[in-house]
Amino acid sequence: MGLAALEAAVRRDMEMLNLPAKDWVPRRQGVTDVIVIGAGMNGIAAAGSLLMRGIRNIRVLDAAAPGREGPWMTYARMEMLRSPKQLTGPCLGIPNLTYRAWHEARFGTPDWQALYKVPNAHWQDYLAWLQRVLELPLEHGVEVVSVAPADGVLRVECADGRVMLARRVVMATGRGGVGGFYWPDFVPRDLHPELAVHTNEERDFSALRGKSIGVIGAGPSALDNAAVAMEHGARDVQVYARRAQLPQINKGRGAGVGYHHGWAALPDDQRWSLMAYIQDLQAPPPHETVHRVLRLGAGINLGWAVTRAAREGDGVRLDFANGQTRRHDVLILGTGFLVDMAQVPELAEIAPHIALWGDRYQPPPELVRHDLAAFPYLGAGLELLPKSPDAPAELRQIHLLNYGAHCSFGGIASDIPAVSIGADRVAGAILHGLFREDFAALREQLEAFDEPELEGTPFFVPRNTP
Repeated sequence: MGLAALEAAVRRDMEMLNLPAKDWVPRRQGVTDVIVIGAGMNGIAAAGSLLMRGIRNIRVLDAAAPGREGPWMTYARMEMLRSPKQLTGPCLGIPNLTYRAWHEARFGTPDWQALYKVPNAHWQDYLAWLQRVLELPLEHGVEVVSVAPADGVLRVECADGRVMLARRVVMATGRGGVGGFYWPDFVPRDLHPELAVHTNEERDFSALRGKSIGVIGAGPSALDNAAVAMEHGARDVQVYARRAQLPQINKGRGAGVGYHHGWAALPDDQRWSLMAYIQDLQAPPPHETVHRVLRLGAGINLGWAVTRAAREGDGVRLDFANGQTRRHDVLILGTGFLVDMAQVPELAEIAPHIALWGDRYQPPPELVRHDLAAFPYLGAGLELLPKSPDAPAELRQIHLLNYGAHCSFGGIASDIPAVSIGADRVAGAILHGLFREDFAALREQLEAFDEPELEGTPFFVPRNTP
């Protein structure tokens, strides 16, 4: 088919569906209706969903250079996506915007049929194609440092000194968007970056050639990093996990479309219990990743809980709960992401006012999970909610289409399967809010609308006819 033919098919789809909808939101001088922070998978879906609804006065900002948005070509070090290839992703419900359509147009249908899973680089190329074909108003190299209330709108400050005003802000800032990565207390911070790094940082793996590497954690990212270290010539890589056995079943994969749409309709006790159940079990690393690590010769040590890391000479000594010690030249921490709204730099001014799950729901003793309590408690459109009546009203105008939605909505803002569902929910909520706020002006427009339908028929009554 070819990409040019696919793009022509997309234009025809849009024309047949009458998309994007007509621009209908009244303009406010110097104010953008919606700023989307992040131009990765979620940001594309959010911006596309807004445009389809006729909300055209938007900006999409990303700190990265083109082709570096999101994790796919930075810290996501798997060889291929972990999701099945047939998932529709951020296609906005249009078949010709799916990854499959793009792949078949670029590589052919036989190649799609033979494909096992999607290579990371191809997924990144597909997302760049979506940015272009949807004509997103995208600005690269723009780092947002602050989002704060400003007399009914939001003041968005950028690292380059620019200040923008917006009626709504969508934070499509990924898994690290609600606190960054988690650095355990037993690893001294002064080991970073010479002797200890996190899996979610970019680094030059060629510098690990000939070295002994200790990897803390046995989740997917930890094992992917172990594999990449081996592929770049590390002398030895040992992975250490607290658990005596790896998780066996990815329960998230068993939570299908009903969960994606219905999670938020559950009462708080059921949402909490469900999240605790899934989190306690954890997700196993994909079997492809395990085979990759074993093929390369990295060791996986189960039941080896690290209690302390300390500098020893020009390396690091690890102490374990089983009484053992080991020494490595460099540590890689596969310890996941932190959820702490106080650590989100863009929201520093309003963080004390954000309602958390720990503020809104108290679970029974057997279900107390302090990490879940730290998640923001979001409204129906994934918007922040106030902790107390004295919170700034503008707080509700910030929507978290990132990992912060996980406890309130499940995986609709974290993973490929439900990305369009999450974006659709956010865009719908923004439309409702803008329509309510602009209703007086919209009503005036409606009353001023004067296009005679019956002109040319015997029943036409000219204006001002007595």
